Amino acid sequence: MTPNESKLNKLSEVEGLSVDELLEQGTFDGVCKGICMNPECEYTTDVEPDQDKGWCETCGTNTVKSALMLAGII
Repeated sequence: MTPNESKLNKLSEVEGLSVDELLEQGTFDGVCKGICMNPECEYTTDVEPDQDKGWCETCGTNTVKSALMLAGII
């Protein structure tokens, strides 16, 4: 499993949605769920659908990526 797949699965678990539901929600809303890509961090937040370098408030790094970016939709 790639890091993107692993983080996408973790994000769907945290949000209590299936991956399909998470992606559908992100596709049709103006915001999308995102997760920090650092291996030990599970910080999640709402981000723009095309975000791939969002700010992680836990790590203090620009490592938050949207679900749509993780899935390769954008």
